[in-house]
Amino acid sequence: MENLISISTLNDFIFCPYSIYLHNVYMETDEGLYHATPQTKGKLAHEPVDTKTSSNRKDEILALPVMSEQLGIMGKIDVYRKSEKKLIERKYQLKQIYQGQVYQLWAQYFCMVEMGYEIEKIAFYEISTNKTIPIAIPTDADKMELMSFINSFREYDPSTPMKANPNKCRHCIYCNLCDKTEEDNVY
Repeated sequence: MENLISISTLNDFIFCPYSIYLHNVYMETDEGLYHATPQTKGKLAHEPVDTKTSSNRKDEILALPVMSEQLGIMGKIDVYRKSEKKLIERKYQLKQIYQGQVYQLWAQYFCMVEMGYEIEKIAFYEISTNKTIPIAIPTDADKMELMSFINSFREYDPSTPMKANPNKCRHCIYCNLCDKTEEDNVY
């Protein structure tokens, strides 16, 4: 079997393939070198799920490792509410929902379905506003789109010249450490 791709890496890839390289270069260093306020807030807000202390509801499964052999992906979900058959991805703040975040939720959904879980609803939960944002259950066409995206990840050639996107670069946590842009980080 091929190496499994981390679901969170797919979200990073759609944002900027080079950010995956920078993440691997800097992951053993002090996060203070590159984490900006949004990442720090997000990490702190996510900690209760990772430590399984965000809820004591008996019908909730927290931080469940998931995988799909069919898609060749693995990761961890945030919350699954058994009584509602609902998969929830928690985010500290969602000013806008990006396609990479949707792919992340779809990927978790397909992993769980393949693992035998019944899911009737999926949603994002915005911690900062205490709002749930429902997302449509992915269709067969959505699954094909996700599979095509995963395939583009597998076939990506890092030697391909990269065109920096100034708007993305300004919001990248590695902006000030990146050799592909002259942009300054907005944080």
